[in-house]
Amino acid sequence: MQNWLIVGLGNPGPEYAKTRHNCGFRALDVLAEKLGCRVDKGKFQGLYNQVSYKGNKLYLLKPLTYMNLSGQSVKQLAAFFHIPAQNIIVMFDDISLEPGRLRIRADGSAGGHNGIKSIISCIGSQDFPRVKIGVGAKPHPDYDLANWVLSNFTASEEKDLSSALDRAADAALCIIDRGVPESANRYNGSKP
Repeated sequence: MQNWLIVGLGNPGPEYAKTRHNCGFRALDVLAEKLGCRVDKGKFQGLYNQVSYKGNKLYLLKPLTYMNLSGQSVKQLAAFFHIPAQNIIVMFDDISLEPGRLRIRADGSAGGHNGIKSIISCIGSQDFPRVKIGVGAKPHPDYDLANWVLSNFTASEEKDLSSALDRAADAALCIIDRGVPESANRYNGSKP
């Protein structure tokens, strides 16, 4: 039996709920629903819950620190429940993937994502699995990145996203069940 932490990244507050940057929160809600729980207990500078899954203890976490300080919340929960970096799965938005696509990675740099940068800095490791959820690239190079990730999806993008959030939740469980390489083979690349 192992302890796992699955983190969905986003910003708290209704004004951010449907933005591109909040895909991680939304994917975590889908996962919680699949596992029959709600992420609604306040502690560790976030909302969390714990659920049993195939003999493992899963901790689901939404940091409420705002994106750029996400690592503070992750570090507190991981330290409290003795969860090693390789058992921390982070779901988050990726502007290099079109809406609807996923990319599973075992580890790596922050790639310019401030939430991931904060987690790496706080836990002192970049060796944690990620489920990247495509949110699309900026419409043109001069477009402000913050404005882009804090914008809402179009109606047609929302359709693609809905399927991607469901697959992201499944991918997080697949990482626990079968490891990162098989999960990457199954979920990376094309849309369903």
